[in-house]
Amino acid sequence: MAVGLLTVLRDRNARVYMAGVTISGFGDSAMLLAAGVWVKELTGSNSLAALVGFCSWAPTLAGPVIGTLADRMRRRTLLIATSLTLAIVMTAPVAVRSSQDVWLLFTALTMVGVGTVLMDAAETALIASAIASELRGDFNGLVRTAIESNKLLGPLVGAGLFTVLGGPTVALLNALSFLLGAIAFSLIKVREPAPSHRSRRNWTAETVEGVRHLWGHPTLRSLVMAGGCAMAASSLSSTATYALLDIGLHRPAAFAGVLNSVQGLGSVAGGLAAGTLLRRLPVRAFSAIGSALFTLGVLARLTDLVPVVLLGSLLIGLGLPWPLIGALTTIQKETPDELLGRVAATANTLAFAPTALALLAGTAMVAILDYRVQLLAAGALGLATALLLAVTARPARQRDSAEPSTNRRTAEGGGFV
Repeated sequence: MAVGLLTVLRDRNARVYMAGVTISGFGDSAMLLAAGVWVKELTGSNSLAALVGFCSWAPTLAGPVIGTLADRMRRRTLLIATSLTLAIVMTAPVAVRSSQDVWLLFTALTMVGVGTVLMDAAETALIASAIASELRGDFNGLVRTAIESNKLLGPLVGAGLFTVLGGPTVALLNALSFLLGAIAFSLIKVREPAPSHRSRRNWTAETVEGVRHLWGHPTLRSLVMAGGCAMAASSLSSTATYALLDIGLHRPAAFAGVLNSVQGLGSVAGGLAAGTLLRRLPVRAFSAIGSALFTLGVLARLTDLVPVVLLGSLLIGLGLPWPLIGALTTIQKETPDELLGRVAATANTLAFAPTALALLAGTAMVAILDYRVQLLAAGALGLATALLLAVTARPARQRDSAEPSTNRRTAEGGGFV
């Protein structure tokens, strides 16, 4: 594992890109928590405070449409321009002073959500040009590690800054993080081909082309759907957390921070191990193992023993990122360059859109059912995902051995099936 990670870290583009993603992601994590508290303090409304998360998430639903832009421009240029634009956007909340001004905050967060969808698509496509294919598993694992690390530290910093200096300071921190991210992206050295200009193709046709490619590719479709099921199961499990603490463990709500920290540590470990495992296992098996570990972690929460529940949180964090990393790495390998932005954005929509629906379902279930029923539902979904991936892994290997391998060069010349 160490050899692969060291090889990635010796790659200049990998180091610079990681710096950009980590810095900008840290600012986002800090701002998202502070924004909810900010709205709550200004308006006294729990529903408006909850709307903060929806504003940042909602643009994911338009991922296939937004991602088309990532195939119409050079991705490095798009990352820099978007980061600079969002840096300007995040200066607007500085003017928020009363409940009448919160619309500025909602507007800024929605624009950040749109920019994040666009940047995710551009980043996925840029990695395919900037990072060698044999390093992408390790690299994607490191990126996931950075994201999870931000989730551990960013909210703490955001809450602290908000308490001491107020919301405008956190907004300016977020703006600075986008500016620093733009500088980091500008230092990436990559030779990108000029985007193909198709004067007769409209935006809708190009969007449909990306969706069709993903849905028509059996491996990509199954891996992305597995990622979506994993995220949905995670949402069902997470909405049962406070009931678990109250009824099952008899612990205060603040103990959720301990569970989240342990889960974050598991995610960091899972991200670091991902590259090595992807080199040794078929990607479906890798994703299936991740789903199985997640399932064991959820089922461990059925007990009333704190050590077992903590172990379960560790297993959830360890296994949950693997279906996402497997899907992302395969998209970069199996998608022609001119489609990568659209396909990546479509994959993100399919993987993360179920999260909101599962959150709503989980909120309703925990209000009327024993929380253990909810955990069993999450575990059943995770187990079904693992079994389906395991069952289809062998036929996929047999097809791969019976057919000539298709790399990007042949895909661009002869068409993908």
